[in-house]
Amino acid sequence: MDRDTPETIGALPVARTVAALRRRIDAWRRAGESVVLVPTMGALHAGHLALVAHGRALASRCVASIFVNPSQFAPQEDFSRYPRDEAGDAAKLAGARCDLLYAPDAAQMYPGGFSTTVTVGAVAEGLCGRFRPGHFAGVATVVAKLLLQSGADIACFGEKDYQQLQVIRRVARDLDIPVRIEGVPTVREPDGLALSSRNLYLSPPEREAAPALQRVLAATALDIGRGAEIAQALAAGRAALARAGFARLDYLEACDAETLAPLARADRPGRLLAAAWLGRTRLIDNLPLPPRAA
Repeated sequence: MDRDTPETIGALPVARTVAALRRRIDAWRRAGESVVLVPTMGALHAGHLALVAHGRALASRCVASIFVNPSQFAPQEDFSRYPRDEAGDAAKLAGARCDLLYAPDAAQMYPGGFSTTVTVGAVAEGLCGRFRPGHFAGVATVVAKLLLQSGADIACFGEKDYQQLQVIRRVARDLDIPVRIEGVPTVREPDGLALSSRNLYLSPPEREAAPALQRVLAATALDIGRGAEIAQALAAGRAALARAGFARLDYLEACDAETLAPLARADRPGRLLAAAWLGRTRLIDNLPLPPRAA
C-alpha cells in the first residue's frame, strides 16, 4: 500500500505520513471545517479521551496523533518499555468520535539528516527540566512539528503535565504558530491519583500509596491559602511525602502559574507542582494556587 494513502484500523482512518495527514485536513478545510489536534504517545486512558471530548466541543474535526517520541527520553529512561497498543488505542479513539489517527514512525518525524531542535528557555529549565536534561527540547521540537504538519486551529493538552503545557504555549507564541493551545483539567481516579500511562508500572503496594501525592498537594495548597508561609508549607509537604512512602522526591515547588518562576508570595496566580518516585515509577501532579486576598 502507498504510505501516503490513509488506511484504517477498525473503524478509524489512519494517516502514516505528513502527505496523507494534509490531504485529509485539506479536504476538511475546503468544506469549511475546523480542526483540533490531540497529540499523544499512545497507551490511551480516560484522560486522553477527555482531551478528545474537549476538542470535539471546539472544532468540527478531531485528529489524534500517536508517536512515542524518542527525543524526549533520556538514555536511562523508559522509552523501550513505554506501553504501546495501537489497535486498542484506535478502538478507544473511534469510540470517542475522533475523525483521524495520525501515527507516523520515527523516520517520518525525523528523516535522515534531521538536525533542528527547538529550545524554549526559562520555562523549561526548572522543575522537570532540572531532572530530565533535553526532555523539553524533545517535546518542543516534536510538538512544533505536529502543529505545523497538521495546521490545526486548536490543540489540546492535559494540565497534569503542566510544565509541558506552558512550554508548548511558549513555543506557539514565540514561533507565531497560528494555533490556540487549550489546557484541559487533569482526570483522576476516584482516590485522586492523576491518570497516567505510567501508572501501569506501579506494583499493588505502590498503587495503594500513590494517591498520597494528590492529598499532600491539596493539603499544602490549603495551608498556603490559609496564610502559611510558602517555604514552611513546602517543607511540611516534602516531609509528608516522605512519610507516605515516596522515598525520592525530585521537587515540590510553588511557581508562578504562567512563567513557572519560584513563587515567593501568594499574591498572584500560582501552581503547586511535584514529581516524586514510588519504586521505579516517577509520578507528577499539580494543583492551582489562587492568589490570596490582600
